[in-house]
Amino acid sequence: MRIVVVGGTGHIGTFLIPRLVRAEHEVLSISRGGRAAYTQVPEWQHVQHVIADREQEDAEGVFGDTVARLRPDVVVDLVCFTLESATALVERLRGEVGHLLHCGSLWRYGPSDRVPISEGEGTEPLGEYGIQKDRIARMLKEETSAGGVVTTSLHPGHIVGPGWAPIGPVGNLDLAVWRTLSAGRPLHIPGLGVDLMHHVHADDVAQAFEKAIAHRDTATGQDFNVVAATAMNVRGFAHDEMSWEHLFRSHCLTIEKAGSLLGYAPAYEPESAVLESVRWLIEHDQLDVERPLVV
Repeated sequence: MRIVVVGGTGHIGTFLIPRLVRAEHEVLSISRGGRAAYTQVPEWQHVQHVIADREQEDAEGVFGDTVARLRPDVVVDLVCFTLESATALVERLRGEVGHLLHCGSLWRYGPSDRVPISEGEGTEPLGEYGIQKDRIARMLKEETSAGGVVTTSLHPGHIVGPGWAPIGPVGNLDLAVWRTLSAGRPLHIPGLGVDLMHHVHADDVAQAFEKAIAHRDTATGQDFNVVAATAMNVRGFAHDEMSWEHLFRSHCLTIEKAGSLLGYAPAYEPESAVLESVRWLIEHDQLDVERPLVV
């Protein structure tokens, strides 16, 4: 198929696009052109790159035209953050694309009142980002059930992988925490440190998108949690505003639906996924540790 990936050089696209090329799809990547993918592999030589600023073109009301002109069979939208933007794309692609896949977020769920969380069973989201992601997912389901565009939304946890700093065991991006842990020094923590975070490796998210494309019939009109098979609690976490944003929701999601309908099977547990991110930072001189970090 001819597949357009919006935001193709980001975290997920870095792993998704090579997967799609290996599956012998014709792949086009839309991005602002500011940087390359996080990892370079030979498959990128077979990708057509299209430069477009999503935010600017949304403001001008022309982004949907940009996508439609590429004549895609499938569109994977990895960088849509508002209901207005998602709705405009759906309305432009109605009748012109066979499958539209959207990247949501586990922040579509608010603070956990019971775990694990199944699709559609979490509490109401808090914060504009989560609220918008939830509204988009609901709109897409309604669009498909009404006979419009065939859609699927996938909702990753905290994405980790080589090339960027992970949301770490303090619930934020503070790299000093890894040095403290590597030295065996104590960290002060809020409360009991039993709040949950649910990570997922970027390649496992890519796997889920690839499987949703391959299994369109079972993915039609569905929303899927896309996380590791297990969640981690956050003992040893430091506490600041970003930490609290990640910790107080205390998410633990179930992937039973994605496993049964798509065959999704994450290759990474949270510990190994985060460790891979941290080792990349160490190897690229972005993080100094006193002793080796291990799982």
